[in-house]
Formats: sequence, structure tokens, C-alpha cells
Amino acid sequence: MGSRASIQLQEAELNEIQSETGFSHNQIVRLYSRFTSLDKGAIGCLSREDFLRIPELAINPLGDRIVHAFFTESNNETVNFRQFMRVLARFRPTKSNQNKNKLNTREEKLKFAFRMYDLDGDDKISKDELLSVLHMMVGANISEEQLGSIADRTISEADTDGDNQISFEEFVQAMERVDVEQKMSIRFLH
Repeated sequence: MGSRASIQLQEAELNEIQSETGFSHNQIVRLYSRFTSLDKGAIGCLSREDFLRIPELAINPLGDRIVHAFFTESNNETVNFRQFMRVLARFRPTKSNQNKNKLNTREEKLKFAFRMYDLDGDDKISKDELLSVLHMMVGANISEEQLGSIADRTISEADTDGDNQISFEEFVQAMERVDVEQKMSIRFLH
């Protein structure tokens, strides 16, 4: 399976993806193999349904939002391998001494996280959006009143300009003490 993936992925494209994303040659080949196994139609692109066949995403309460992020990157109904890799690159661990890959910086990780909450894409997180995401994350485990209280407190603590919404700049400020680099990193096989 690995050899099939390396044959279909041209060396020049592999080198470009490696330079753009920071993944190693072997990681790209393995992820390409995973990508092609998800591509049931063998068309070189993944649909939303293909992503939802990934068990970890299917059971993740934010699975739909994560899948949505792949399609925001492609701005299309399908995602090709390069777009797939660009999104995954945001989850690579950040190494302070090796930051030539601009996709996995703290700012890019924060932009990705912000988009998880910005459901309507207006570059602001409203109380309703925050409540929707909280519902996705906790389901019926917390009462509406408690969720409303959490949302109100979050907005009041993060909203510095008084518009009752959280802008990206306010989000960054609110996340200042959070180790985003560690929390938004996945160890990929070497």
C-alpha cells in the first residue's frame, strides 16, 4: 500500500507538500495512503461523507466542525490531497527552533480554533454561536441555564470592545495563557 501511494504521488509534488507543510517524506507517503483509502470513488478528492467515515471524527462532538474546516480551506465540495495536507499541517507540533512552516504557528492554530466557533463565518463569535458549540461539546450533560451562564461569562471576559461578540483579536488575547501549540498538536508517524 505504501509503495502504491509513493508511485501515484509525483516526487515534485511530494517535495512541494513537504516544503509547504513541514511533514517528512515518509509522513506524506503514509498520509497519502490514508487519503487514498478514504477516497472510495478513487477520484483524488474526498467528500464530506468520506471524512465522516473516519471513526474518530464520527464520534467527536465537533466532528462536523472539523470536517467543515477542510472544506473552508478548499472552498469547494471536495478536498484534494494538497488541501488535506494543509489542514493537517496546522496540527503538527510546533518546534520553536524550526518554524519555517507557517501553517503550524500559534497564530494559524488560533485561527483554526476560532473558525470552529465562528459558525456563520462573519469573523465574530456571538453568544448563539458559542452556545451552539458548547451544545455540540457537552450535549445534554449541562443544563441550558449553566450553558447560558458559561457563554455569558466567556463573552464578558473576552469582549474588550463591548459589542457582545468575540473578534479574532479578542480571542487571541483570551487564549494568551493557553498552551495552544501543545493542545492543538497531533503526533504523526515518522
